[in-house]
Amino acid sequence: MKCEIVIAILTVISLEFKPGQCLDREMTIIVNAKEKECFYERVPANHIIDMEYQVIDGGQGDLDINFDVTSNGRVLHADFKKSDNIYRMDKPHSGGDYQFCFDNTISHFNSKTVFFELIIEDPNSQGEDNDIISEMEGLSPEEFYEMKVQDIQDIILNVRSKITKARQLQDLLRSFEARDRNIAELNNERVSLLSIIIIVTMMCVGFLQVFMIRSLFETDPKGRRVWAKITKIVENFK
Repeated sequence: MKCEIVIAILTVISLEFKPGQCLDREMTIIVNAKEKECFYERVPANHIIDMEYQVIDGGQGDLDINFDVTSNGRVLHADFKKSDNIYRMDKPHSGGDYQFCFDNTISHFNSKTVFFELIIEDPNSQGEDNDIISEMEGLSPEEFYEMKVQDIQDIILNVRSKITKARQLQDLLRSFEARDRNIAELNNERVSLLSIIIIVTMMCVGFLQVFMIRSLFETDPKGRRVWAKITKIVENFK
């Protein structure tokens, strides 16, 4: 079985991370049946990797997909037939090119719509606030006043960081809502189709019962004439 691998490289503004920088990427992709899609990202050494994915749509309610993370030809993490999961790498590592793959070769007919978010951040940036506080100790009132502008900038950056986290949570909730809505719409289509089939079947059976009962009380039943015509037609074809 031939598997086509579609490669998309997630690029950033600068080629190298600077201390305190954070990479945040969100994408929604479609993985066709019997195909595998891989995404590559260069990760500096000892940076924290957060990868969260969720299958929000799949044909016939099939939401399972395979997912794996590899680096330097070594598999670091693998999920088999899962609709969503979170992968986090917070242990020291040498860095390098990381490969994130979504494998839909387990499905022969159904494509999958996958939403994922990739966050790469420097763990050393978390201690910047403490460093700033330690630098402010022992300053004169004039020097402390001059630091107020820097304090305001720090507060703005802190608020911006919290707003970014809130937006990420809202995006995750929207992906859950999209998946639930797709499942509900699929179930509604199935129930509506089954209801139409049942109603048509009941109407056909009712008309047939009325026709058979009326033929029982007729001196020259129409049913007998219909069967006679059908028998005659069949004999002509022999």
